[in-house]
Amino acid sequence: MKKIRKWFLPLLCSVTLLWGCGRPAADPTPSPTPTPETPTPSTSESPKVEESFEVSFGHGFMPETPHHQAALMFKEKVETKSNGRLKVTIFPTDQLGSAREQFEGLQLGTQQVALLPTARISGFVPELQLFDLPFLFPDRQTAYKLMDGEVGAALLDKLSSQQVKGVAFYEDGFKHFTANKEIRTVDDFKGLKFRTMESPIIMEQFRVLGANPTPIDFAELYNSLQQGVVDGQENPLVTIKNMKFYEVQDFVILSGHGYLGHAFMFSQNWFDSLPKDLQDILESTGKELAAWQRAEVEKEEALYLEEIKKHGTQVIELDSENKAALRDLTRSVHKLYSDKFGSEILDKAYAEIGQ
Repeated sequence: MKKIRKWFLPLLCSVTLLWGCGRPAADPTPSPTPTPETPTPSTSESPKVEESFEVSFGHGFMPETPHHQAALMFKEKVETKSNGRLKVTIFPTDQLGSAREQFEGLQLGTQQVALLPTARISGFVPELQLFDLPFLFPDRQTAYKLMDGEVGAALLDKLSSQQVKGVAFYEDGFKHFTANKEIRTVDDFKGLKFRTMESPIIMEQFRVLGANPTPIDFAELYNSLQQGVVDGQENPLVTIKNMKFYEVQDFVILSGHGYLGHAFMFSQNWFDSLPKDLQDILESTGKELAAWQRAEVEKEEALYLEEIKKHGTQVIELDSENKAALRDLTRSVHKLYSDKFGSEILDKAYAEIGQ
C-alpha cells in the first residue's frame, strides 16, 4: 500500500501542473460593452446653430420715396452682414399704425424698428420740438451739423427715457405752405385755418401769424383739404407730391420756414436682448444710411416741384422782404421753447449753427 501511494502522488502532481499550464490566462481588465446609457464618445461635434431674429420695420411713407428705399437698403445690408440671423420685414404707409401707435410698439417691443417724424412723437419727448422752431436752420448743411452734433446726440439720448433707442436723424427736408388762397405776405395768413400736427410749437407758429391752427390726423388730411375743413397745411415737397395735396390745393408757397426731421429708432428692450455683434450691425447700418437718405431727398426735390407744376398748381416763391417779415414775426416762438424746456438746449443749438 505504501508503494502505491509513493507512485500515485507524484503522478497526480504532474497531471495537475500540466493542466494548469494549458489554461488560457484570464483578462484582468475586460472592455465594457457600450450601452444606451454609456454611448461611445464621438470624435466630432455637430455645428452650433445660431439663433435668428425677426425684425419689424415700420414707417409712414410711400414705396417710391427715399425713406422706403433707405428701409430696403437697411434690410439688405443687415441681413447680409448678419448672415441671415436678422430677418427684416418692412411695413410702409403706416401699416403698423399711426406714428403714436408705432412709437408705443417700440416701447412694448412688438415693433423693433421705426422711422418717424420728430413732430409726431414730440408728445413722448417734448424737447424734439426744437426741430419745429420756424427759421431755425438757414440751410440743409446747418441742419445736418446740428443733427449730427452734440445737440442731436442729446436729443436722441432723451428717447431712452421712453424705452426707445435713438440712432440717427433722417429728413423730409424744409417745409412749405399750401393753401386754397394766394399767400404772398404775412397779412395773407390772417383768418385762414391751417392743419397742424399736435405740436404746441407748430400751433403757436400759426397763431402768431394770425391763422387758426387745427390739429388733424395725417391720414385724414387729404379729405380735410378737399372738403374745405381747413384752408391749408405745411409739409415738405416730398409729402406734398406723394400725397398729391396739389390736387386739392391751388397754391404752393415756397417758404422754407421749417424743417422736418425723422428719428430712426429701435425698441430699447429688444435691442438690449440681442447679441453684441447684431447690435453693432443694426446701429452702424442705421447711422450709415442717414446721409444717403438725406441726399436722395434733396436730389429729388426738383423733380417733385416739376410734378406739382405740371398739375397746374401755382407755385409762389416768397421774396426776401416778405420772408424776412415772416421770420421776424415767428421769432417769438423760440422763446416759447425756452420757457417750456429751459434755455440750455436752444442756446447750444444757436451756438452750433452760429446764430
